[in-house]
Amino acid sequence: MAGFSVGQVAAFAGVTVRTLHHYDEIGLLSPTERTAAGYRRYAEPDLDRLQQVLFYRELGFPLEEITTILDDPGVDAATHLRRQHELLRRRITRLEALVVAVEVAMEAARMGIALTPQERYEVFGEFRPEDHAEEAEQRWGGTPAWEESRRRTSSYGKADWEGIKAEAGELVEAWASLFARGVPAESAEATAVAERHRGHISRWFYECTYEIHAGLGEMYVADERFARNYEGVAEGLAVYIRDAIAANAGAAR
Repeated sequence: MAGFSVGQVAAFAGVTVRTLHHYDEIGLLSPTERTAAGYRRYAEPDLDRLQQVLFYRELGFPLEEITTILDDPGVDAATHLRRQHELLRRRITRLEALVVAVEVAMEAARMGIALTPQERYEVFGEFRPEDHAEEAEQRWGGTPAWEESRRRTSSYGKADWEGIKAEAGELVEAWASLFARGVPAESAEATAVAERHRGHISRWFYECTYEIHAGLGEMYVADERFARNYEGVAEGLAVYIRDAIAANAGAAR
């Protein structure tokens, strides 16, 4: 009998056998055939459906809703692909916004912020910069950059932080677009974004030298909070940003 066993499917799909059994029990993914002994055998159409299931599950859809979506007779494979493409684009947009919120909020934690609790939530969402203030002071406290940043940001209000967040978002989006198109990190386009990023920090926080900027780039990879969010936008983006910053700094020497 042709097809794949439940163990084979579980192995190359990255799920457990128990998960596949559950999908079968609830009617989400039932194998096309069974052996005389009752063992499940999965055919190519079953694997196609599993791919769809795993995609929608990754995006947070409940299993019951996934069943409804996939069993809709009016939706063909091309429609599913268009829908998935749109869902991915929306998710990327949300993740890019999250990266910016975390990055700006962590920068705010370094410098101290002068916002009301409501304003902090409106700018940073559920991320609380003050939770990282002690760590930030231990890491950077007493340095000229720290003192300059605290002096500047002590007068920043909600509109200032929203402007910082929007500007930072444009930079992340620019890097992500270049990365998605395969433009090398050492290219003129990517290093130009790096230079804009350095100017963004210098304009809002402290004089960001090329040496300091290169150190920040390394932190974006080494600090899992930065790396995790950049990698959420695109796997490899954190390293790409670090390399673009390093290339820009190297060219200036």
